[in-house]
Amino acid sequence: MDIFLSRLFAGMTSGSIYVLIALALVVVFRSSTTINFAQGEFALFTTYVAWWLTERGLNIWLVLLPVIALGFIMGALAERFLIRPVRKRDETAILIVALGLFTGLNGLDGWIWGSDEKVFPTMFPSGEDSYILVFGARLHYDSLFVWLFTIGVVVGLTLLFKKTSLGLEMRAVATNPQSASLCGIKVGRILTISWGLSAAIGSLAGVMLVPTIPPGQLNLSSMFHILIFASAAALLGGLDSIKGAVVGGLIMGIGLAMINGYATFIGGSFSLTFALILIVAVLTVRPTGLFGTRRLERV
Repeated sequence: MDIFLSRLFAGMTSGSIYVLIALALVVVFRSSTTINFAQGEFALFTTYVAWWLTERGLNIWLVLLPVIALGFIMGALAERFLIRPVRKRDETAILIVALGLFTGLNGLDGWIWGSDEKVFPTMFPSGEDSYILVFGARLHYDSLFVWLFTIGVVVGLTLLFKKTSLGLEMRAVATNPQSASLCGIKVGRILTISWGLSAAIGSLAGVMLVPTIPPGQLNLSSMFHILIFASAAALLGGLDSIKGAVVGGLIMGIGLAMINGYATFIGGSFSLTFALILIVAVLTVRPTGLFGTRRLERV
């Protein structure tokens, strides 16, 4: 029982990170029907900045807000000066720009900070005694804090989309930007805010992610697999659904933890294969995901 619970807790922790990145993808998709393939690299760049600041003596908690703000600025600038100029062409142009951002930011990380691994400081208590026992299984404090942060982001986004005019405007822009513009909504401003908010959430996820994954080291590939898992989670739950991102992220996290724990004969490399198979299966069988809504195609 304790082994099962330990794997369940580990799956919920990694699943919470997938939820955060999936939510970042949902924020962009709900406002622009675009999948931001550069999301992981936004998070990686700001995480490197957080590491760089801590190396200069600043506490990790003191750099958290500036790093999140930097993520917002990066996302907003990317939408305004890179995505928006090609948006009127077609989705392929947006995809190419996003992939260019992906490779460009990763190369910039390597150029500035090098390719060697960096030891990242922990945000939460993570010593040998920093845990509570739940039916004989260790539930570490850092896992609890990650869960609480994720719950806070989920609640905040839910209130944003359901209780604020900004959330309604984001939905209106995604459904029909022309009609939204005629109703007085500043479409460009909404898109800029959406991309900035998405990158800010990713920045938070990146700073929380690295310390929770052994051995707690930051490198140029830290966010690649996470983006694949989060993309699979967002597609499974529905790219325009907050609830879907939560369910999909937890399914991915817990499912992979159980597979790696009980099906060791498969091998650790199967995790990425499983995520890619899931993406193909969802796109083939149910493109809208478990909780996504169908969109009318405008012709």
